Amino acid sequence: MKKQVFFTIFLFHILTMAAYGNQGIFIRINQLGYLPGEAKTAVVFSGNPVKERFKLVNTENENTVLRIRPQKSKVRGWGSFPYYYLLDFSSVRTSGDYYLLGERSGTRSPTFKIAENSWENTPAALLEFMRQQRCGYNPFLDAVCHRHDGRSFYGPMPDSTYVDVSGGWHDAGDQLKYLITASYATAHMLKAWQLYPQKFDDRVNALGQPLPNGIPDVLDEARWGLEWILKLHPGPGQLIHQVADDRDHTGWKMPQDDRSDYGWGPDSYRPAYFATGRPQGLGKYKSEATGLANLAGRSAAALALGAAVWSKYDQLFSIKCRRAAISLYELGKSREGYQQGNSYGAPYRYNETTWTDDMEWGAAELYKITKKESYLRDAKHYARLAATESWMMLDSMAHYQYYPFINMGHFVLHELVDSVFQDTLEMYYRKGIEKIAARAATNPYGIGVPFLWCSNNLISAFITQVILYEKMTGNHAFHDLMLRHRDWLFGVNPWGTSMFTGLPAKGEYPLDVHTSIWVLTQKPLPGGLVDGPVYTSIYKKLKSLVLTAPDEFAMFQNEHVVYHDDRGDYSTNEPTMDGTAGCMIMMAHWAPDIGR
Repeated sequence: MKKQVFFTIFLFHILTMAAYGNQGIFIRINQLGYLPGEAKTAVVFSGNPVKERFKLVNTENENTVLRIRPQKSKVRGWGSFPYYYLLDFSSVRTSGDYYLLGERSGTRSPTFKIAENSWENTPAALLEFMRQQRCGYNPFLDAVCHRHDGRSFYGPMPDSTYVDVSGGWHDAGDQLKYLITASYATAHMLKAWQLYPQKFDDRVNALGQPLPNGIPDVLDEARWGLEWILKLHPGPGQLIHQVADDRDHTGWKMPQDDRSDYGWGPDSYRPAYFATGRPQGLGKYKSEATGLANLAGRSAAALALGAAVWSKYDQLFSIKCRRAAISLYELGKSREGYQQGNSYGAPYRYNETTWTDDMEWGAAELYKITKKESYLRDAKHYARLAATESWMMLDSMAHYQYYPFINMGHFVLHELVDSVFQDTLEMYYRKGIEKIAARAATNPYGIGVPFLWCSNNLISAFITQVILYEKMTGNHAFHDLMLRHRDWLFGVNPWGTSMFTGLPAKGEYPLDVHTSIWVLTQKPLPGGLVDGPVYTSIYKKLKSLVLTAPDEFAMFQNEHVVYHDDRGDYSTNEPTMDGTAGCMIMMAHWAPDIGR
């Protein structure tokens, strides 16, 4: 059955490419669909001028509901396709299934929806991927892994002392665990619940098993993260930031049978690194560090959110989160600066160098649950320090240097301050958005992010920032720009693919992803956001990157950006835990209310 699924989807890829290739004209649409009242556009490109109109056809009766004249792009295209056009069918608001069809060439797009429920079940799909990433008991595998996490390093106790750091999530296709990413994933899910509680269902219990427990699934998943963060703060002044390192990378392996050996034998203890605010590394490569406020501030924000949200469901757990949030925030104040991820035998690590945004977020969330003016003063102070500091202002940066990819603190603080300070916070957001808008004007897809490693995370962060900016200001000036970025993630890109595994179910999406569970079980993974395209120049410099099969997208690769649906490409086709969790606000924003 698993082989049949793989063959069916692979055949779909080939037939789709063959059909398009014979025409020489290519249509890219949002495969997930469009809402009736929003702007709806598709991109057409070709090696030759396109001199035909396109029909929007309703699949139910094959009636043409609109004839569209392509709008020629005035900016330079990518690769061997010099002619790009925009198809605008925003005027069509009637719900239904549609496709676009070239009147003379017969070029046809995949079928797509226009409907209020186009985004139905998308938050649930992301949560399904998150459960698949769980460490400890994993409901996707119905197995328990990494029972021996872990042994301390850089802690107040002797190295190799046992500390209980079981739980949490595997970070990506590998099986490392990071507070850097887990703190943000946890906080983002809780913020999504606060903003859109009506968008989340209850389908599973706390263990992720298919049995409703009276608690929305997004809160069950966030609690999985909160419980792990609490373990990583075992005492005053103590904070563990990473479990395992790149010695994990020994080839494809199931998490419950991990052959990685950190000195205690395979499938045994793994190192647990304490944050010290100083450079770390047990092998050749050392991290950089100046403090630990990035981790402490962001974790404090997650725990303060947990205290607020869980007060309705579990008072004792809420109090526990509150106390830990206060403790961690004070730790951050006393050790301002950043702690990075650790590597052992390779130069790749999380290179975060920002921390004021995390302290702002932590202070703002703590003020909301305590009403202590000192937290509000701190939040304003850190907000001014953070200002417009963001990847959006730059064309290049180190991997995860400006993390999280959106300053959530500005949004949280906005409702707590006077109108003058609100204007300042709005300006901080707007400056970043305007930088993206300027870049977007330089390519026919209208995409303004730099194509660095994890470019899809940047796109989802930009979308989220515009959503929050609209909530702060009521200003929708950047709304259509946001939609162009959203549509890119679901197929309006050179490769015509969604960037989420399994979404939409009958569409073109990443299948041969860089993760052991897919490779060893051939069981498709649901709802995970892959890293996404990178500059061709970056791709060519990465180590140990070899494609395992002929590139099905070869004709669409170019000198600017590349993307491969191939397990061998860890730079573009690896689904990540924090990238997926970081899409929760975006998905909930467009999803219909549960039961609607």
